[in-house]
Amino acid sequence: MITLLAAAAEKPGIIETVQETFHLNGAFFIAQVVNFFLVVLVLKKFAFGPIQVILEQRRARIADGEANLVRIQQQLADSEATTAAALAKANEDAVRLITEAKTSAAALSEQKAQEAIASAQQILAKAEAAARAERAAIAAELKSEFGRLVTATTAQVTGKILTSDDQARINQDALAKVEA
Repeated sequence: MITLLAAAAEKPGIIETVQETFHLNGAFFIAQVVNFFLVVLVLKKFAFGPIQVILEQRRARIADGEANLVRIQQQLADSEATTAAALAKANEDAVRLITEAKTSAAALSEQKAQEAIASAQQILAKAEAAARAERAAIAAELKSEFGRLVTATTAQVTGKILTSDDQARINQDALAKVEA
């Protein structure tokens, strides 16, 4: 700026030429310069100042966030190491338990097999007894039905009504022939 003033002093017509070219009025120019500085001061106090405070708060929060991120990453690495150790111990325990379970399962399987064989033999014996009893019941029912059919057939063939003694005798004879 000093060089401009020095240049203006050497050439007296420059200031007047600039004033005429840009239509400058000295009083209005000074008022505009004062207004400019007032606006700059007001903006600095009420706009740029609070914005700077907000930006500083954001920078502080970002720095805190980065510090928290580093701390969380360290905690994550520690928890991964702890988890890996716990998994290794759990795997060892699982292998031990599986081995014990296989051993006890084999013993239990043998015991259950023996019990199942004994139970099956009991069931077979009961089934055979039940079959014999059912055969006897069916044979008795068959004998009774056979006797009734023989009596009914004899009554129809002979055309007479049989007495209970006749029926019993015919049944006895028919059963004796069937059983032989």
